[in-house]
Amino acid sequence: MRVLGIDLGSREVKLAVMEGQRIVWSFKISTLSFYKEYCSFEGRIIVDESKLDLGRIDRKVSTGYGRNNTDLKSFEVINEIKAHTYGAIYQTGLKDFILLDVGGQDVKVVKVEKALITDLELNNKCAASCGRYLENMANLLEIELDQMSEYYRDPVELNSTCAVFSESELIGQIAEGVKMESLCAGVNHSMYNRLKPLLTKFPSRKLVLSGGVAYNKALQKYLEMDYDQVIVLDKPQLNGAIGCCYYGERQ
Repeated sequence: MRVLGIDLGSREVKLAVMEGQRIVWSFKISTLSFYKEYCSFEGRIIVDESKLDLGRIDRKVSTGYGRNNTDLKSFEVINEIKAHTYGAIYQTGLKDFILLDVGGQDVKVVKVEKALITDLELNNKCAASCGRYLENMANLLEIELDQMSEYYRDPVELNSTCAVFSESELIGQIAEGVKMESLCAGVNHSMYNRLKPLLTKFPSRKLVLSGGVAYNKALQKYLEMDYDQVIVLDKPQLNGAIGCCYYGERQ
């Protein structure tokens, strides 16, 4: 069986194909480019599946921010929590863990026991705890996002819970001559401080990281202080699409 999974995110669209419980193809593209290159608009966004040129597909499953705004008539729709949980189970083989998924504009913390979702928590604030916050702060510091994520020692204190006010706070620290390394570490540590209240509600020994922020090495370092094992998925950004595939294959 060949299963196509698609995660229609707010920033990127991720696709994956599973055959024989193995991911044989994957692809990600900015959401705007996906709409331009693979879709048309007829009252709502219509996906032209022929342009994807994937050959035979036996089952199709979709999830993500745009799943209800996009016409995918032949797709079964599942919610993002289920998709990311299935993806994490497939990629790790674990049945008991806490899943932390930090995307561009939202955060999901999911408690998984015996491969079942037993509880969850979502961020209820602005983008200050999401990937967009890190991108904005890296742009402000005129540094690459990957490079910024390397720094975790001696973080400068950033207390604002608002992404916009945090930028003003960071500018003030720059004006005071704080070293770049401490500024970067401060941004990463402020992200950790915003995520910690969500995570402390679900104590566990194993934490699985999903989403683009999973690549942030400083955040990994901070989280390792709270968990026996912090697992970064091999394909954290594609996890939702992979979860759709695994869900479809199991059905």
